[in-house]
Amino acid sequence: MFSNFWAELSNDYEKLLETEIGYDVIIYAGEELNVKEIHAHSNILCIRSKYFSAAFSTEWAEKKDGKFILKKPNISPYIFNIILRFIYCGNIELKSLQGPDVLKLLIAVDELGVQQLISHIQEYYLIEHQTEFLYQNPTGILEIVYQHETFTDLWNFCLNTICEEPKILFDSDKFINLKAPLLELLLKRDDLNMNEIEVWEGLLKWCFAQQHVENNPTKWNKDDITKIKGLLSRFIPLIGFYNIEPTDFFYKIYIYKDILPQELIYDLLEFHIVPNIEPKSRATIWVARIQGSKQLIGGYSPLDWEEDEEGGWKTTTDSFIYSFADGKIISTAKFGYVKNPKSAIYCFYDQGPHMGFLYCKSNNDWRNYDSKANCYPNVGIPISDFTVDHYEVFQVIKN
Repeated sequence: MFSNFWAELSNDYEKLLETEIGYDVIIYAGEELNVKEIHAHSNILCIRSKYFSAAFSTEWAEKKDGKFILKKPNISPYIFNIILRFIYCGNIELKSLQGPDVLKLLIAVDELGVQQLISHIQEYYLIEHQTEFLYQNPTGILEIVYQHETFTDLWNFCLNTICEEPKILFDSDKFINLKAPLLELLLKRDDLNMNEIEVWEGLLKWCFAQQHVENNPTKWNKDDITKIKGLLSRFIPLIGFYNIEPTDFFYKIYIYKDILPQELIYDLLEFHIVPNIEPKSRATIWVARIQGSKQLIGGYSPLDWEEDEEGGWKTTTDSFIYSFADGKIISTAKFGYVKNPKSAIYCFYDQGPHMGFLYCKSNNDWRNYDSKANCYPNVGIPISDFTVDHYEVFQVIKN
């Protein structure tokens, strides 16, 4: 017969934490008036956390009178004691904590390498029981989670929730504080539940706040136009201008013609004025042979490759890439349609074909850094820098 006495063991370790018998670690948690001295045992901390194991190594350890000294001003005594209790006893009570405190706890356990709690706090508490924290401070939460690679569950939850209910973020007073990379990431999503004119208005609101410019084109000077245009350029390809109604185009887009690419304005005017016209496109297909092999690679774009000197993404659901492991054997072919339409095609004046994260750097030098297949499926194109013998681009014309 095999019996477990985990409760008794946990209680004994809890007593050890409370009585501090034989402690050899002094931790100063908190900062300024909130600093508290906490005592612990290095053997227990090292066994339960790689962070402490490294902190108490001979290379990094600070000791005084035979005791390890650790200063953690960025973690409050309250949060640190919760973590210590878990390290010693394996117990944690989250119900009494509010969303902001739970998030602070999550950041702290990530820093201290308490791996068991990282998933538990995300999945079983923040996501299931404290969703209101996202509504209270969506920009702050997004930025914190974005900075921590281990917060995968919480990151996906935040993105999915905001895409389902964009007003959480776009109607927030703090929306204008969102960092540009995060805004770009959101606008690249295909599941953002907003129509294009709402996206455009939100983008303008954010842009004007960044540049401290009034939303009144009649009062702009050349410097204002240059600043706004420069900031907007990376986002323009992410707006589906052709899906915007003519009335909205005239009253809500055309008045901003000075900060938009002139070619785009011309094409949109033509699209709305000339009956039954389709958006301009010049479909192409390109092919290249990888040097020192029989492999052929290539891609199809239904859009043209024209862009100004600043470059930009173009959106389509119809582009694809392909590969023949042996260019002479059709059965070795693989192809895959774009997975992220807003990152389908990138145009830059001094580059060759650029599809997702696969692109021609210069002539025969190519690079593919889509290791996670975010933009296109993996069809066997090398995930690295590589060289091609040559490449050709052909225009596709309907008969």
